[in-house]
Amino acid sequence: MRFEQYHIHEGIKTSISKLGYKKPTDIQYKSIPAILKGEDVLAIAQTGTGKTAAYVIPILHVLQERKSKSRAEGIRCLVMTPTHELAIQVDQVFRELGKHTRVTSYALHGGVEQEPQIKRLAEGVDVLVVTPGRMFDLIHQGAVDLSRIETLVLDEADHMLDLGFIKDIRDVMRHLPEKRQTLFFSATIDEKIKKLAYSLVVNPIRIQISPKDPVAKNIEHSVAFIAMDDKRFFLEAVIREHPDQKILVFVRTKVRAERVKKAMLRVGLYADTIHSDRSAQDRAKIMHNFRKSELTVLIATDVSARGIDIPNVEYVINYDLPESSAHYVHRVGRTGRGSAKGQAFSFCSEEEKALLKEIEENLGKPIQRLEVSKDDYKYTVESSEEKKNDWQALLDEAEAFEQKKKKKKRKR
Repeated sequence: MRFEQYHIHEGIKTSISKLGYKKPTDIQYKSIPAILKGEDVLAIAQTGTGKTAAYVIPILHVLQERKSKSRAEGIRCLVMTPTHELAIQVDQVFRELGKHTRVTSYALHGGVEQEPQIKRLAEGVDVLVVTPGRMFDLIHQGAVDLSRIETLVLDEADHMLDLGFIKDIRDVMRHLPEKRQTLFFSATIDEKIKKLAYSLVVNPIRIQISPKDPVAKNIEHSVAFIAMDDKRFFLEAVIREHPDQKILVFVRTKVRAERVKKAMLRVGLYADTIHSDRSAQDRAKIMHNFRKSELTVLIATDVSARGIDIPNVEYVINYDLPESSAHYVHRVGRTGRGSAKGQAFSFCSEEEKALLKEIEENLGKPIQRLEVSKDDYKYTVESSEEKKNDWQALLDEAEAFEQKKKKKKRKR
């Protein structure tokens, strides 16, 4: 079935066509009809399968139909997301697909001044995409009214639980009408997520797109065994080999992110970081630059991973192995989006072998080994600009020592 055959508003079809989409993905094919019927939906699908459009398309249609029949005002749809980046990204999808409709959307998140947000909300929006913290601030100030909500969407629900948002999710229910449609989207599911989901949805349509391999088939992923102190040399080599391609590097902590950035700067390679210590303005600017390829190397933590949906990321590098297979799947899923091909490399040190074993057990198969010969390993380390600079520093030091000796002889 093609999008043009769906009974949705013509303006949405126009936007879909302009974006180059012809046929729905599996998650879209199974979700859109149920959402259009007003059903509650519990959808589980791997990253990069088009989950956002799966709920944005039908929500836009329903809201546009309502607007054409009445002048009802107020926020009708609430989308809860775990990160600033994801909130901005979801809002962008609503704007792109709803460009030829009268439906308005707005992303509400912390890290920026409240006054412009309050002013924008007072002008009226149909869809509010939020991170929990700022939303509750403005609810208490009376700037956000959720009493007319007809549809609640929990996007990346598994990550929201990872970040400890379960209390926020339950708290928001007190502000919503009992009669509403609830859409629950997650990349993974376990008992904790099931318990939360079934406490929020009523007789849901359960949709699970779960191939045997949770990593998309168009992503080639492998692991190489690299000593912890040598990882920077191998990252430098990858960047130099692919100077004009987008490379997304994942590390375990924000401190590590800044250290890796400095290591790249020392060898003349520009990179930037995105993590929770960066301001909202900085993060937005960095994401814009990465999207436009003005920045080609971005170093991120897992907190930001879910908000990075950038087209044409050719390489993902797991500089540090993640703590879980779910994080591994999300990280490598930042490349190979849609039908594009992608590659992901993981650097595994001796200390991380237990993590690798756990990830492979949960994936149900071993990750392809990228063999590095002793000669190639040695060459990569010794050909680094950092090593060359170290040798040059030693030569300069030796030359300075010889000059001092000559001066002493002259004085004698």
